[in-house]
Amino acid sequence: MSATLTLKNIPAPVYERLKLSAQANRRSLNSEAIVCLEAVLLPTAVAPAQRLARARALRAGLPPHFHIHDVDAFKRAGRA
Repeated sequence: MSATLTLKNIPAPVYERLKLSAQANRRSLNSEAIVCLEAVLLPTAVAPAQRLARARALRAGLPPHFHIHDVDAFKRAGRA
């Protein structure tokens, strides 16, 4: 069973961010608001073993001599 919720006095920056996010995800404002609420209120729990396995898998994909300055270079490249 679904319920109806009316929001009042939404700060302009929050509204604009929601609107942009909805457009980027090709969703209505209502659908985007529901997705955002679900992400915050109903987060999926990740078991520590799963998190560790994911970290190890990511590390295995890195070059053998991976240094912290490489991370900075990757971040800069991703922002270009």
